[in-house]
Amino acid sequence: MAPAVTVKGLSKHFRTKVKQAGVAASVRGIFRPGYKEIDAVAGIDFQIEAGEILAFIGPNGAGKSTTIKLITGILYPDAGEIDVLGLNPHRQRRELAYRIGTVFGQKSQLWFHLPPIDSFHLLGTIYDLSRTQTQHRIDFLTEVFELSEFMDQPVRKLSLGQRIRCEMAGSLIHEPEILFLDEPSIGLDVVVKQRIRDLIKRINEERGVTIFLTSHDAGDIEKICRRAMVINHGAIVWDGTVNEMKYSLLNQRILAVRMDGPAEVRTPGARVLKRKDHSMKIQIDLDTTRTETVIAELMKQSSIEDITISATPMEEVITHIYESEHGS
Repeated sequence: MAPAVTVKGLSKHFRTKVKQAGVAASVRGIFRPGYKEIDAVAGIDFQIEAGEILAFIGPNGAGKSTTIKLITGILYPDAGEIDVLGLNPHRQRRELAYRIGTVFGQKSQLWFHLPPIDSFHLLGTIYDLSRTQTQHRIDFLTEVFELSEFMDQPVRKLSLGQRIRCEMAGSLIHEPEILFLDEPSIGLDVVVKQRIRDLIKRINEERGVTIFLTSHDAGDIEKICRRAMVINHGAIVWDGTVNEMKYSLLNQRILAVRMDGPAEVRTPGARVLKRKDHSMKIQIDLDTTRTETVIAELMKQSSIEDITISATPMEEVITHIYESEHGS
């Protein structure tokens, strides 16, 4: 099966005005402005397989939004090749629009003063679906996303979680092969976040929809995606499985232990992050020492009542990637 997305040598540059210091320079800048070139995307290459769930992450200004706009045909590339479902996005944007869906937090596809049911019928018309096809899709999506309770309420009266579910349903009305999701869980409480994550996984597993997800929420990345790609300063700085990112990129473990008496950690490469009574959270640098060594040291001092070993939290791994790349 051909990849859903193939990108080769993709580049996009923007020219921005340079603000000059001083009054005289500012006045000159009105008539003879200075400019500088910014590489928003700098010659990147990657593929996304059909049916894959990809987390595309990076700090603000890293090139995420520009890359998505290039892949979906909103922007023209300055150099490189893009193939999405066998189509050239910026030359065949109309054809591509019928085969992809998008949920962008800053741009709603629902009409604010209309109920979702009306928006869905309008979207069905936009995508040239028959009334029967549209109703069939609405019935299916209403069941999947559990929308029946508020389908007839104006969108403006819906909670954020309800609105996000409707946005996702609307983006799937035409049965797209790829769904682009930009921060789908932002601003949601823990329960609603998990519900949205479950829905994303369900449409991927049951309908085979390829998911391209951007998020600053480590929980989204860890609980939804199998693969993660990190972009920074317009370049891909990491591409691998989420497990590889979590367990091998930052070679550390977190040891949570409860002792039945006092104990100290003196092993080089191990440091106490948190301590309360006889409980400790210890960070272990596996390049310096082994988890077993730290445990043996603790057992010499007191008995262990409870112990948990885990990888470094995903938030810290992502921060490490951002900071190390920025530093380089």
